[in-house]
Amino acid sequence: MLKNKLSIIVLLFTATFFVGCELDELPNENAPTLESFADGASQADVQSLAVGLEAVMRNDLEFHYQTVSYIGREYYDLTGTDPRYTGELLKGPLDNNGFLTTRAYTAWYRVVKAANILITAVENSEAGFTDSVKQSYYGYANTLKAYALLMVANRQFSNGIRVDVADPDNLGPFLGYQEALTAIRNLLDDANTDLSNSPTTFDFPISSGFDGFNAPATFATFNRAIAARVALYQNNKADVLSLLNNSFFDIAGGFNLGVAHIFGLTGNDVVNAQFYVLGQSGQEYMIHNSWIADAEAGDTRVTNKSFMLPTPRLFDDLTATHQMALYRSNVDPVYLIRNEELILIYAEANIGTNNTNAVNALNVIRNAAGLANYSGGTTDAELELEVLNQRRYSLIGEGHRWIDLRRFGLLNDTNFLPLDRTGDNALDAFPTPFTENAG
Repeated sequence: MLKNKLSIIVLLFTATFFVGCELDELPNENAPTLESFADGASQADVQSLAVGLEAVMRNDLEFHYQTVSYIGREYYDLTGTDPRYTGELLKGPLDNNGFLTTRAYTAWYRVVKAANILITAVENSEAGFTDSVKQSYYGYANTLKAYALLMVANRQFSNGIRVDVADPDNLGPFLGYQEALTAIRNLLDDANTDLSNSPTTFDFPISSGFDGFNAPATFATFNRAIAARVALYQNNKADVLSLLNNSFFDIAGGFNLGVAHIFGLTGNDVVNAQFYVLGQSGQEYMIHNSWIADAEAGDTRVTNKSFMLPTPRLFDDLTATHQMALYRSNVDPVYLIRNEELILIYAEANIGTNNTNAVNALNVIRNAAGLANYSGGTTDAELELEVLNQRRYSLIGEGHRWIDLRRFGLLNDTNFLPLDRTGDNALDAFPTPFTENAG
């Protein structure tokens, strides 16, 4: 029942808009707009908005992951469906009014808009919520809002993002990347405080993608995991370790312990569009050859996440031998964050203060992939490269490689980000959409 409710409510959130624009009204004049929930919402209305917030996060999800993966040379779209995927995206400059720039930007800010509407609806509801119940809604909404802002901030990087967009007639300023990270971290911390002051259960249902994290106290461990990711990007290793201690991080736990988007085949639900049919023509989403060539012998991540085609695929002077096989069905979950990433974050955060702990964590990752214990150098620089390498294989297609190379200052090193053709470039950010500049 929840999946059906989630898929139906997402229809309320499908209008396209930019940060400074109002959501379009639904075509049926007798149906509610999102803004109509802002004043006097019932408990059922507010619960629907909470469910819808989770649902809307799946919109255009594949586009975000695909585009950052292409730029990071993890895999390519060699299907030939649009030449911009192998042209503009790999060469630049990016059109600030084209879909490569605007589509994911709009999708993530749609999540922010939905969170802000939920918060306003709770504040002005006629349901008679207690303060603690209100805080549970705020903690939930602001955690997902912070997550969405982090995703768009990593796309925009030095071009900055708006964090304060609650009032479309009085938008906040663009913040640079580090300022944005600080604001996102503050939002997560405030949300965590609200969650700590909440009842033992949420007032609204959450999908099975949040199993184990569907009460305020356990949802807070998800919040702290995202905050640890932010602290890593801020290069604040002491904070990372503290936050991991309050997250769901478990060095001996399952790698797929975490929070996920779920998908379905019924009604108005959506499927995982990052699933590619193996060996099928028109599904040439091809892993960069260097990912195959650079792998250590026996690494099971290579066999588990790639599929070798009988003949190489060639398009636009790009060639590859292995198809992307991260997901094996169109209803496989897509994780917002999972324990394997947290173990790698823990390893990186220990470098410089406890390199033994870093090596031990790296060995957990290596051994699970069928590899022997790490036997390389143990200087900080050498361990950082090993972390970067393990993240490359453990987290392929999950939106990290491009960000990792950028934060390590390696985007312009062709040993890490290969340029396959004359004229290819290493882009470091998506431009601010034209409508934002104009507004």
